[in-house]
Amino acid sequence: MAAETRTPPSAWIDAGLLALAAGGPGAVRVEALAKALGVTKGGFYGHFADRGALLDGMLATWERMSTELMFETVEREGGDARAKIRRAGLLAGDRVLPIDLAIRDWARRDSEVAERLRRVDNRRMDYLRSLMLEIFTDEDEVEARCLLAFSLLIGKHFMAADHGGRSRDEVTELAGSLILGGVPGHDG
Repeated sequence: MAAETRTPPSAWIDAGLLALAAGGPGAVRVEALAKALGVTKGGFYGHFADRGALLDGMLATWERMSTELMFETVEREGGDARAKIRRAGLLAGDRVLPIDLAIRDWARRDSEVAERLRRVDNRRMDYLRSLMLEIFTDEDEVEARCLLAFSLLIGKHFMAADHGGRSRDEVTELAGSLILGGVPGHDG
């Protein structure tokens, strides 16, 4: 029954994703992950052939978290299209965004990671388009609003600008309302 007490592969993947978010792909080292998990690195090789296999598992987990699991959660909680878009943005901004930002940086230097990122972004944009089409009818407008919404989610983390006495969250909420066609200062 020793196999039951082993650290499961999901624990190695979760620790790897945390390391990736904190320090990029170079921070994903078997020895460091074993230390973070409080185990020896020998158990790692019972689940993964090598570090590359772990990285593949991490990317697959991130892809599933960023797409299917997020979409399922949003749909399960229901609401109109605006509520679903806001919920998806909040979910993406919680656990996924730090990993997402690290993967975006990694993709600049690794074509395979870049291709996976493109696939994930396309699936997210397809989902966002489907929701925006419930609100707006012009396809050009939908595409522009999707680009603005996606850019807001990712880009706001790279800006260091002040917002004239407003908090970043206040301005983000206002920008989201404008993108979704709501009236500033009102839920919409």
